[in-house]
Amino acid sequence: MPGIALLDNPVQEYAWGSRTFIPRLLGKPFPAPTPQAELWMGAHPHGTSSALRDGRWVPLSDLIQKDPSGILGKSTAARFSNRLPFLFKVLAASKPLSIQAHPNQEQALEGFEREEKQAIALSAHHRNYRDPFHKPEILCALTPFWALKGFRTVDEIRAILSRVGFRAANLPYLQEKDENGFRKTITKLLTMGREEQKRFVSNLVSAIAAHPSSDPVFEWMIRLQEDFPDDLGVLGPVFLNLVLLQPGEALCIAPGELHSYLDGAGLEVMANSDNVLRGGLTEKHTDVQELLKILDFSPGQKKILHPRLQGSAEWLYPEGAEEFLLSRMTLEHGMVHQSPMKRSVEIMICVQGEAELSDIETGQTLSLRCGSSMMVPASAKGYRLRGAGTLYKASVPLEKSLGFHG
Repeated sequence: MPGIALLDNPVQEYAWGSRTFIPRLLGKPFPAPTPQAELWMGAHPHGTSSALRDGRWVPLSDLIQKDPSGILGKSTAARFSNRLPFLFKVLAASKPLSIQAHPNQEQALEGFEREEKQAIALSAHHRNYRDPFHKPEILCALTPFWALKGFRTVDEIRAILSRVGFRAANLPYLQEKDENGFRKTITKLLTMGREEQKRFVSNLVSAIAAHPSSDPVFEWMIRLQEDFPDDLGVLGPVFLNLVLLQPGEALCIAPGELHSYLDGAGLEVMANSDNVLRGGLTEKHTDVQELLKILDFSPGQKKILHPRLQGSAEWLYPEGAEEFLLSRMTLEHGMVHQSPMKRSVEIMICVQGEAELSDIETGQTLSLRCGSSMMVPASAKGYRLRGAGTLYKASVPLEKSLGFHG
């Protein structure tokens, strides 16, 4: 019978990562010699956690393969073909991530099957669909966190451009009021020749420089121009909603929603998929035509998520997906939080203070400090948490489906 286990998690060293946040969280020396971008908690093929079992570190993917019902729960194992359906991350960005969007489930399946028929290797740099799954996600800030999320309204875009006296003469469709006109505008921008894109971006940045402003939209454009000279993604703060999250606040990214994470540290939980279509701020593969096929051109929702108290110490974020839920456990001295008896697999990480977790059935106890993470299998009858600290938890909802809105 699998029990509660501490986790050891891989760190992904992407160029945009911070050299300080993840090492400091884990109690390691910082700054690190290389950027530490993401800490992965889960059983992803490109980086699985290891669980401490009888004094040995065992890949979590192996544990799930040996006992999918015990780890995941019978319902979750059946619904997701014996695979952990989510990936839980600590994300620490000191530079912007690429502007990107993810397909919905139907688009992901169609694209995956199409590229399989074309015999494009899964490891090929130009492969767009590496699995047949969608990729909804939630990002919860641990520090002040800047992001781009979904398209602005046409009126907002025109107002921003007019403030610096910029006339988008080569974007005539922006004068149209309906979504089709906006779609044609974005399509024209994305399909411009590289030299035309460079001129457009350079001219707009020059107009901004001629009108100094403390507006974060313009400040971010200047910063993006420094990091990605004349890249089309520099236009992101004009065309996309610029969002600043405070610690504990979250946002969700729906399929087809163009977005980018710009700066800060947070926790991210997502469906366990690699399907990403990029449109700017990157040197990686981009496929503009495929991106245009999956984009949602309607104005994006700017809603910031705040958790709701559920029980004595658990704060649940109100939106999730079929694959995951996110919640925060806030413990104070003398407080005891007891889990429900019926639950799915859970992965938790302590981000502040200390806590102690006790298995109600076996009496097994784990001490957790800042940076510690653990997996609680579905077969555990329940547990109690006590201490003074803050933990975040990713789990699988027991219901078959939940609404997910960007």
